[in-house]
This record gives sequence, C-alpha cells and structure tokens, in this order.
Amino acid sequence: MQWVKRLHWKILAGLSLLLGLIGIPLPGLPTVPFVLLAAWSGSKGWPQLEDWLLTHPRFGDDIASWRRFGVVSRRAKVMASLMMLLSLGLLWFSGSPMYLKAGVSLILMGVALWLWRRPEKVPAHP
Repeated sequence: MQWVKRLHWKILAGLSLLLGLIGIPLPGLPTVPFVLLAAWSGSKGWPQLEDWLLTHPRFGDDIASWRRFGVVSRRAKVMASLMMLLSLGLLWFSGSPMYLKAGVSLILMGVALWLWRRPEKVPAHP
C-alpha cells in the first residue's frame, strides 16, 4: 500500500512541475507555486525530484528560502504582479460576466496583498 501513496505523490509532483513549466510562457498560469508544490510533493514520494529542484541553479535557492523563511524575492513579486495585471486586463476586455470579473479581481487583489507582505530577504540572523 505504501507504493500506491508514493505513486500518487510522484504523479502530483510530475503534474505540478509540468504545469509550472507550461506557466513560463503562458500568462495567467503561475510558475512558482507549481514548482513549490512539485518540490513539496516530491519530498513525500519522489526524493530525487526534490533533490534536483533544491540543487537547481534557478529554483533551488528560492525554494529553500521559501521553505525556511517564507521569502519571496522582489523580482518574483513584481513578475507575479505584472502577470496578475495582464490576466485581469485580458479578463476585463473579454465578454465574461461582471460577477466573474469582479470576483477574480478581488481574489487577485487579496493574493497581491498577501504576496507583497512576504519578506524579500532571508533574515540576517535566522
């Protein structure tokens, strides 16, 4: 039964990483949350993937800083905010119903507020 749990964690990790990679060129689909989810679920059932992500030159330090201190770099905050604005702009110029436009706008404002309240640097004396 243990192998079934590990298989589920591997599937979640693989799908999360795939969605994160798809999110790189696709506006509206975030990359970082999916990579963080891939690392977390990899720690449950695919330690090789977790190790690869933690030692990755692009993602490794950011994942470790997030896990330990909840740090989000200013660059990541700016990029996420720009992507949210772009997504909202596309939504507001679409033919979507007003309740959907307003609801998504409120959710993204909440996400942006939460995001900008996260620390930007690892504390000097952890």
